[in-house]
Amino acid sequence: MLCNLCKENEATVHLTQIVGDKMQKVDLCEACSKEKGVSDPTGFSLADLLLGLGASQEIEKAAADGVELKCPACGFTQSDFKKSGRFGCPECYQTFSDGLEALLKTMHKGTKHAGKVPAALRVVREAKDKLKTLQKKLDKAIAEEDYEAAAQLRDELKHAKEKGGQVSTS
Repeated sequence: MLCNLCKENEATVHLTQIVGDKMQKVDLCEACSKEKGVSDPTGFSLADLLLGLGASQEIEKAAADGVELKCPACGFTQSDFKKSGRFGCPECYQTFSDGLEALLKTMHKGTKHAGKVPAALRVVREAKDKLKTLQKKLDKAIAEEDYEAAAQLRDELKHAKEKGGQVSTS
């Protein structure tokens, strides 16, 4: 099993945190565990590992500068977020938005939730998206008076519509 941080070395330290009925596991190599202070329980934050691998340094730096943010709705602070790994209310997402996008990018593939879509619906959505994209390109080509490109796009749009799909020109 590879280390969750460096994804290169064999994991030798296995951490498990159980909060309520949810369990989170982190597997680390020897070097990463020492770097994150796992041997010293007072300097280690599992939430830091799970939520951005460096969030604590940014939060501690902000707190040292006397700039620690606090949610106006619930009073949740950056330190509270570091400890728990969760926000206190929906307003926290707006309050802590500056550093949140970077944290999400390190945790997930992107920052937009796509969810799961049935295969048949995905095909329909992709066809509609393609038609809309072609229509926008056609409109742009016409506006720029690039009639050769517009003719090609018109033909491509007509062919795509024949395959099955409608697009609104609004």
